[in-house]
Amino acid sequence: MPEADLVPDADDRPSVARLYDFLLGGHHNYAADRELGRRLLRAEPNARRIVAENRAFLGRAVRFLLECGVYQFVDLGSGIPTQENVHEIARRFDPEARVVYVDNDQVAVAHSKHILSGDPLASVINADLRDPAKVLDHAEVRRLIDFSRPVGVLMVAVLHFVPDEDDPAGLVRRFAQRLAAGSYVVISHVTHESQPDTASQVQDLYKSTSAAASTRSKDEIAGFFTGLDLVEPGLVYVPRWRPEGAAAQDAEKVWFYAGVGRKP
Repeated sequence: MPEADLVPDADDRPSVARLYDFLLGGHHNYAADRELGRRLLRAEPNARRIVAENRAFLGRAVRFLLECGVYQFVDLGSGIPTQENVHEIARRFDPEARVVYVDNDQVAVAHSKHILSGDPLASVINADLRDPAKVLDHAEVRRLIDFSRPVGVLMVAVLHFVPDEDDPAGLVRRFAQRLAAGSYVVISHVTHESQPDTASQVQDLYKSTSAAASTRSKDEIAGFFTGLDLVEPGLVYVPRWRPEGAAAQDAEKVWFYAGVGRKP
């Protein structure tokens, strides 16, 4: 299906979802996204590694949750489908695993619907994580997710697009309140601590996109896990969260923190 048919009224501004797709080497992006991507790479030549490490963290976190007995997932800010999507990872463990993808980007939702067509145990909804009730009470979410049992809520590389005035920590709490004990919240979030000058340049570039970004300190990001039990190794730079090989020696160059919290 041609991209123009999928989303005839796409926003002319660069989209954070399509920019992420470009940096991952995908093809579901427009000229404005690619131009911003090239400017971003000039400011941060490590940008492709950063998004790839976030994607790898998502995979490790999902596999960890599966090993903990969680087989249903809500992926907030899921973006444009690429390889190793949550439902693909989960189905290797359990063919009955259920996944709902959530995004407010039309292109991301359209491509997800196209890919998930005919899959009764995975779906996508067009919604904004800043309205937890709308997400959690959506008919597709209620159809697929049993909130009386543990759920994995994934917030990977998305909360930095929620400004302080929208209370990102409060949003995490509102999602967590609806979850059964034994559920998990997975978060990765950009920080300025290790690369302050570069972070400032990148923040400026993101002002031209569909969602400006806000870097935060480790302490601020840790506050998102209030009321949850951080699993080992705690809140660390993304490459250091349960690496499947040797931990990267320059992990701080991937200037994202990552953590997984369990609801007691």
